[in-house]
Amino acid sequence: MLEIVLASQNEGKLIEIQDLLKSLEIRFIPQTKLNIPPVEETGTTFVENAIIKARHAAKYSGLPALADDSGLIITALNSAPGVFSSRYAGGHATDSDRIQKVLKELENIDSRDRSASFHCILALIENETDPAPLICHGVWEGNIVYEPKGKNGFGYDPIFYIPSHRCTAAELDFKEKNPISHRGQALQELMAILTNSFLV
Repeated sequence: MLEIVLASQNEGKLIEIQDLLKSLEIRFIPQTKLNIPPVEETGTTFVENAIIKARHAAKYSGLPALADDSGLIITALNSAPGVFSSRYAGGHATDSDRIQKVLKELENIDSRDRSASFHCILALIENETDPAPLICHGVWEGNIVYEPKGKNGFGYDPIFYIPSHRCTAAELDFKEKNPISHRGQALQELMAILTNSFLV
């Protein structure tokens, strides 16, 4: 069975990735189980950061690696927090800290101007020097609400409202969220490619 390292420290991401790809004949190993340290995300785009993380995990493990870089883009904040989504309120901030920072910055913004989108980039590489990483991209459109709602998910889910479902991402259960989220879309694209490739 093929083994691939999941290059992430984020437990929420790992759970979503493993759930959506569980039908593949691949053993996914979280990098934390291999004692691979996190790498500094120095890229200016989601693609650059995903590739940085994948190469780092492949270097330490000697295995193919799959990395995710994702974030929230808010139109009224000039596309912030973007690639800084996980570090938006400082390196040691909690999800709640980041949410409160966003809500504070949007407090005078009308509901019609609170559009936002979650983006997820997946980068799969065969080895550290792979010259052509496989890139998959998922986008989830929504709006930012005025106060957090819901207990599920992680990150900015409690303030990300999905008009089609009339609730926030944190009000969706696991089975509802995964097929429609930005990560779910990127993973479905990846699964389709892997299912029809030599990797599986």
